[in-house]
Amino acid sequence: MLELNDVLIHGEQSTLSMMAREGQLTCLVGGNVRWLHAILGFEPVISGFISIDGEPLTPRSAASMRRLMAFVPDSLDAVGQINVYDPPAVQDIFALKANRQQAISNGLLSEEMKRTGTTGIKAQLLAVAGLLNRRILLIDSPDVASLPYLRHQADTGHIVVICSSNNAVISATDNVVE
Repeated sequence: MLELNDVLIHGEQSTLSMMAREGQLTCLVGGNVRWLHAILGFEPVISGFISIDGEPLTPRSAASMRRLMAFVPDSLDAVGQINVYDPPAVQDIFALKANRQQAISNGLLSEEMKRTGTTGIKAQLLAVAGLLNRRILLIDSPDVASLPYLRHQADTGHIVVICSSNNAVISATDNVVE
């Protein structure tokens, strides 16, 4: 379970409390991706706490907790959306390289991209997140066409947190957090 309890981040006027559970789609209404960044440990928490299965997310635990998560940004900007970089460990680089080579050689990536229901870079980002098979999926502004894929991810036991202001996306989720 992913829990945010009275979390306040810089620049926000109100706190956010929510619980996201395995098997459910949870939507953060309003489209502010900074809440997803806070869950990733990239946005400093001024007050309150974030926890995964009761373990608090702290600056010290953030890197290890990120290994439980896959983040799908709305788009890839040249400047980038995250201003804190935690370099991967050598074993992470080898594991990712091996996964990438296996996915390309077996055609897994292109097959997974078809399953996402969307196209282009968004399909590729969702497919990579799906292939990583992380426990928590954080998706910024998904397409309506990708909702069956996200529902499948939730049904297979993942925690799926969406950040969106699209009414069709919001109405398809199990939990709505405003």
